[in-house]
Amino acid sequence: MAITAEFKVEGDVLYVTASGRDDSINDPLQYGAAIIEQALTHQSKRVLVDERELIYVIATFDLYETAKVMAENAPQVVKAALVINPAQFKDAKFWETVAVNRGLNVHLFTDIDDAKKWLGLDG
Repeated sequence: MAITAEFKVEGDVLYVTASGRDDSINDPLQYGAAIIEQALTHQSKRVLVDERELIYVIATFDLYETAKVMAENAPQVVKAALVINPAQFKDAKFWETVAVNRGLNVHLFTDIDDAKKWLGLDG
């Protein structure tokens, strides 16, 4: 099953809820492009991505490539928090490290409330 995503915008915040699995490198690339498109369309400055129902199965090299592509194409003004299932932590942390090293302002969380606080949504 490919990745499915739902988008909701409130003010300058884009909320993304994703599920499914990344069966090939094309799945996360298309998913990432959809997030970027929504953020640009709605001029979102903050993005909260709930990936707790998303399963990562692509290879490490593909994780690297997707993080690199996201960092190259995402607006630099966006602050993004990814909330992941703890079972996916190792792969997600690698992805985060690659993306951050290339300038993307993204942080990984396993608790949605912590992610909201980091984005300044704790009010």
